Amino acid sequence: MKNIISIVVGVIVLLIGARWFMQQMAAKEAFDKHEALIAETNECLDMAEWNCAEKNVRALLKETPDDQNLQLHLAGILFEQERYEDCIAYVQSRKFSHEDLNYLKQKSESLIREIETLGLERSMHFRVEFEGRPARKDIMEALAVLEVAYDSLCHLFDFHPENKMNLVLYESTQYQGIGPRPEWVGAVFDGKLRIPVNVMAYREIYRPMFFHELTHAFIRAMTRHHIPLWVNEGIAQVIDASRTGMQRPDGGVPSIEALSTPFVNENNTGTAVKLYWYSQAMVERLLARNADLVHFRTFIQSMRTLGNDEALQKFYGVTAQQLLDEVR
Repeated sequence: MKNIISIVVGVIVLLIGARWFMQQMAAKEAFDKHEALIAETNECLDMAEWNCAEKNVRALLKETPDDQNLQLHLAGILFEQERYEDCIAYVQSRKFSHEDLNYLKQKSESLIREIETLGLERSMHFRVEFEGRPARKDIMEALAVLEVAYDSLCHLFDFHPENKMNLVLYESTQYQGIGPRPEWVGAVFDGKLRIPVNVMAYREIYRPMFFHELTHAFIRAMTRHHIPLWVNEGIAQVIDASRTGMQRPDGGVPSIEALSTPFVNENNTGTAVKLYWYSQAMVERLLARNADLVHFRTFIQSMRTLGNDEALQKFYGVTAQQLLDEVR
C-alpha cells in the first residue's frame, strides 16, 4: 500500500512539475515574442517604415490597450502616412489629453488645408511636392521617369516597397533636407527624394539622378538598416550608370572608415569624387563574383543579423578590405 501511495504521490508531483515547467516555457516564449515585436517596431520607426510600424503598434495595443505611449505612436504613424483625416479622428477618440496629440491634430488640419491650395501631384507610387511654380510638364515628366525607374528596380531586386514614396522638387536650399550640405551636393535621399527643379531642363542629368536616389530609397526599404556607405553609394552608381568607365582619381586610396561614413560630410569635392569612385569599383567587384541583384538584395538584408564583413564573406567570399585592395 505504501508503495502505491508513493507512486501516486510521485506521479502527482511529476504532473505538477511538468505543468509548472510548461507554464514557464509558455511565459518565456510569450515574453521573447513580445520583446522581438518591440525591437522590430523600433527598427520600423527608425527607418520610417510606417506600414510595418502601424501593424506592430496595433499588435502591441491589443496586449495593452490603455498604453498612452503606444497611442501617441499610432497617432504619429497615421500622420506620417499622410492619413490626416484618420489621424484627427484617432486623436479625437482618445480618452486623455496630450500636447503631442494636440499638435498632430492641428498640424493635420493645417496640411489638409494646404493640400487643397498648394501644388501637389501624385502617381501610383509617388507623391510630388514642389516649391514655386515649376512647369507642369516637368512635374509630370518627373513622375513618369520615377515610375519607369520604380518598375525597373522592382524587377532587378525582386522587391516591392510597402510605402508610397515622396519627391520634393526644390528651388531654395531650405527644402534640400536637414542640416548643412557641401556645395557639391544637389540631389539627396533622406526619407524623401529631394531633387533641384532646375535639373528638369537637362534630361541627361535628371534621369540618372532619379535612378540613383530611388535606388537609395529601395535600399532603405529592403534593409531597414544602415548599411556601409560604399555599398549603398556603389550600387546606386552601378544602377544609374552615370560614372561608369570613369578613370581612377589621382591621390591616395581612402580608408574603409572613410568609405563607410556619410559622404555628405566631406566638404572637399575632389575627396568626394574619390569616395564615390572607389565605392562603385568595390561594388562592381562584388557583382563580378555574382551579378544577380536578387543575390545582392539578400546580402544587404543579411547585414543586420550577420554583420558587415560576415555577410560579405558568406555571400561573396571576401572582406571589405580585400575588395579595396583589389581596386586600389
